[in-house]
Amino acid sequence: ACSQCETIVQAPVPAHVIDKGIPTTGLLAQVLVAKYADHLPLYRQERIFGRAGVAIPRSTLAQWVGTCGVRLQPLVDALKTEILQRRVLHADETPVQMLKPGDGKTHRAYLWAYAPGAFEDMKAVVYDFCESRAGEHARKFLGEWRGSLTCDDFSGYKALIASGVTEVGCLAHARRKFFDLHVANKSQIAEFALEQFAHVYDIEREVKELDAHQRQELRQHKAKPVLDALHEWMTLQRQKVPNGSATAKALDYSLRRWEALTRFVDDGQLPVDNNWIENQIRPIALGRNNWLFAGSLRAGQRAAAVMSLIQSARMNGHDPYAYLKDVLTRLPTQRASQIGELLPHRWQDIAV
Repeated sequence: ACSQCETIVQAPVPAHVIDKGIPTTGLLAQVLVAKYADHLPLYRQERIFGRAGVAIPRSTLAQWVGTCGVRLQPLVDALKTEILQRRVLHADETPVQMLKPGDGKTHRAYLWAYAPGAFEDMKAVVYDFCESRAGEHARKFLGEWRGSLTCDDFSGYKALIASGVTEVGCLAHARRKFFDLHVANKSQIAEFALEQFAHVYDIEREVKELDAHQRQELRQHKAKPVLDALHEWMTLQRQKVPNGSATAKALDYSLRRWEALTRFVDDGQLPVDNNWIENQIRPIALGRNNWLFAGSLRAGQRAAAVMSLIQSARMNGHDPYAYLKDVLTRLPTQRASQIGELLPHRWQDIAV
């Protein structure tokens, strides 16, 4: 205040991700990363802050998390739009318990994950929290996209395949059937199949760093003969084993999906399996053992938004805390038309 005219002059409050909010963006980023990257539920964070002499009720922490989830959603929407511009995608899903409104019980919801193909020029993942495992959720997410989708043999993807999406099978799933069979009874059939799959994966390690054209050439030259011989051998073995046996089931899985499982041989841009997206699902599986369940569909969707950005930042080599702190600081004044500048795969170029 001026001592002469007693006029009060107040500096304008900077724009904040939580309107008139008390927490700094650094504190908000810390709470989000602790919850979704380090798997610390809010009640544990409340205790940690309490030991430091800072009393922050978990209800307040929950409000902060929810608001940040809403504010960050436009980034996730922009990330989804860019992912759907890629020709090759991975998809997978994992169960998450969700609290039912009213009765205090939980039921099984699902967190779906989508990422550009392992050989695409973009590293990112978008999680989509849904009430069920119904295939309609995948159809809704992908919309008009019609590319090559790497996925497992789950029936929820079949309608997509029927509508024009190209199915790319997961060779790791086929191998796993024989691995389980070998563990169970030391099957010689399973042992031979595993040796052939090992040859294919040895070739994949060779071609991993090559461009798509070179990768396709080497696959045609080295992997195709191995797979052709394996298919012929599987067909012959299937005629020798009884229907309904564990060996028959392992053989049937591969023979039934052989075209999808070997599609990667003819296209150097396609991955050999779905392990890329399964690795992005793994942190969720670890986290749900700590936070146990989502409080509602809306809470699950907000959590999915934050987790999408944190995991995408990790995939691009960023510290999730530094990324979120900077994004939460910039977001209130960032033009909607320039929101793409804050996406994890571009952030490093503009970070300060």
